[in-house]
Amino acid sequence: MKTRDMAAPGFHRALTAHQAVPRVQHVSSGVTEAIERQNRAMRELRRRAFPETDVVADDAPAPIEQARFQRRHQAAAAEAAALRRARAERAGRTVPELSHAPQAAGEVA
Repeated sequence: MKTRDMAAPGFHRALTAHQAVPRVQHVSSGVTEAIERQNRAMRELRRRAFPETDVVADDAPAPIEQARFQRRHQAAAAEAAALRRARAERAGRTVPELSHAPQAAGEVA
């Protein structure tokens, strides 16, 4: 079985010269223009099919930020309620359970 090490003396020089030649693709300007026209047409069709109706103002918070704020707010409210219950229990008082406590995101009543 032959390996590159056992190749003919000029093989490595020829291989190096072959690999050094840049590969150029020849595309006619007509093909390039057709591709650009097709891309413009596809962008226009996509814009018509999926209009951006929910454009948000630059200074408005993104929906993900609104969700994060709401989760933080709910977590802070739950933590405050837990601290109040713990303090009341330590003081020997009973704390009534709140049946209308806010639910965390994703919880089902």
